[in-house]
Amino acid sequence: KTYPYIKVTTGEAYPRILFSRLMKKDKSKYFGPFTCQATAKDALEMAHKIYHVRTCNRVLPRDQGKERPCLNYHIKQCDAPCQGYISKEEYQENFNKALKLLEGDYREVTQILQQRMEKAAENLEFEEAAGFRDLIESIKKVEIRQKITDFGGVDRDIIAAASTNHEAVVQIFFVREGKLVGRDHFHLNGVAGDTNDEILQSFVKQFYAGTPFIPREVMIEYEIQDSQLIEEWLSQRRGGKVSVLVPKKGQKERLMELAHKNAALVLTQDSEKIRREEARTAGAMAQICSWLGIEGVTRIESYDISNINGFQSVGSMVVFEHGKPKKSDYRKFRIQTVQGPDDYASMNEVLTRRFRHGLEEQKTLNEKKWNEELGSFTRFPDLIMMDGGKGQVHIAEQALESLGLAIPVCGMVKDDKHRTRGLYFHDRDLPIEVGSEGFYLMTRIQDEVHRFAIEYHRSLRSKEQVKSVLDDISGIGPKRRKALMRHFQSLEKIRDATIEELLEAESMNEKAARSVYAFFHKQDAADENE
Repeated sequence: KTYPYIKVTTGEAYPRILFSRLMKKDKSKYFGPFTCQATAKDALEMAHKIYHVRTCNRVLPRDQGKERPCLNYHIKQCDAPCQGYISKEEYQENFNKALKLLEGDYREVTQILQQRMEKAAENLEFEEAAGFRDLIESIKKVEIRQKITDFGGVDRDIIAAASTNHEAVVQIFFVREGKLVGRDHFHLNGVAGDTNDEILQSFVKQFYAGTPFIPREVMIEYEIQDSQLIEEWLSQRRGGKVSVLVPKKGQKERLMELAHKNAALVLTQDSEKIRREEARTAGAMAQICSWLGIEGVTRIESYDISNINGFQSVGSMVVFEHGKPKKSDYRKFRIQTVQGPDDYASMNEVLTRRFRHGLEEQKTLNEKKWNEELGSFTRFPDLIMMDGGKGQVHIAEQALESLGLAIPVCGMVKDDKHRTRGLYFHDRDLPIEVGSEGFYLMTRIQDEVHRFAIEYHRSLRSKEQVKSVLDDISGIGPKRRKALMRHFQSLEKIRDATIEELLEAESMNEKAARSVYAFFHKQDAADENE
């Protein structure tokens, strides 16, 4: 696992404060690691919103004045040093204040946020006031956590373990420059027969082999074998002396006790959580299989069709493995051969294309001896669950039979009130246990395949609408139309944009921006006069 850091580019003339997943040996200063990504993001947000530290990749002062200021300048989150709108001295002063925030001095920023929150509330801007309130609360949480320890500026990790017969949890507290900046826990299986010191020794080797930052001290709950060899290995990785210690008294021992209590609590909570998750996923799949009288199902596929009177008809495919959605395997289909609202014919097309494509991929991958993971449709399901009854199931069976495939197909049948009531399999209705985990998994599959189809259909209709509207504007061709949509994401945002904001889109010049602005504002005026 790679923990996030905050990177401060102190080697630049106009330094930046950035989010980073890597800690490189460069001229930058790093804060972290943060085990909570939100904490790092909150700190960055405050640095940008309050102190207007730049985020762009421009090399300053070399690139000063070469391009227009970015969107952050227009929304008042940057003072545009790229244009020379702020002196280097003023920028550095703001930057130093932001740096103090990262170093743990929250007094000034809390005061500024409090004032802005009160001003926003006075102006009845309650949503903005709530945003400032949330930032203040985030600061308070960080302050409380960092007050827990103060070890004179030393970097150290504090590691404790709790275990049962078959599983264990290792808890780590991260102390950086004397302050507790975060914590994390790791759930371990397959530890039957291992003692806590053996668990810790194995964990330390694995954890520090994969993390880029090695602290000066590693405090562990129990004495471990080969501690001297591990110290030498860690020192070599760090490029400096590392001590592996077992605290015996004082604040360090109390913090170790706290880490152990956290590990024990997480172990209890995680065990129950894992049992519940297994019941609603793998357990639910097993229940569905028992209703159908089949075994060996790990992958389920489901399909749906969406259209409005046959317009922009689309199909969707969703995948569940071990009872969980596998979104990387979801697929979308634009119906090509069916005219009008014919769901059965559309479904036949979708299934035929999906499995024919899969068979062709399998053949190609086998011939070239490539891994099946390289294919988009290579993996076939163990079970197909159709959102419907007899008609949908027979369409699926016919499509599979035409391709020489034998995959079990069942239908998820709904009642008159559109609620799932049973399964259709092998030409007969099968009862199900309403309210069971299997029932709820069927409902999730139905909801997901329906949602995926509708969202795809809406996106196509939206693109069609945007295309037809923007095509009516002088100076806007396919390239600029795509650039506008890529930049603004919706027709409404293009309509509301100022000329300056329109110029931010790629390939837009002033003439084209004025043309777009004039088109929508003339249209607004015409709408008002009607």
